[in-house]
Amino acid sequence: MALKIRLARGGAKKRPFYSIVVADSRSPRDGRFIEKIGTYNPMLPREHEQRIVLDTERAKHWLSVGGVPTDRVVLFFANAGLMEKPAIRETPKKSAPKAKAQERLKAEEAARAKAAEAGAEG
Repeated sequence: MALKIRLARGGAKKRPFYSIVVADSRSPRDGRFIEKIGTYNPMLPREHEQRIVLDTERAKHWLSVGGVPTDRVVLFFANAGLMEKPAIRETPKKSAPKAKAQERLKAEEAARAKAAEAGAEG
């Protein structure tokens, strides 16, 4: 059985509240779970103590028996000191224009430079 440590959404419409649960990876997001090990309330300010409530002993236990946390839960565990913080991925470099577009831009810059020289002389 593949264990996932993930968020299960609760709360009302536009007012999310999440439970941090250990569940079988095949079960639905808000469906059956094995154990609830914490809560996350994104509506509270970041510095509020009740924003993330975590049972660290149970989290350590489930990590030791093979529970795989999701990306968001890894951040919560890293802030609690249970894991290392993951490396931040760099954003991909924006692609450059194609060859014909680059030639067109160079030609326009050259035309502007000539116009500027003609304007400075005259």
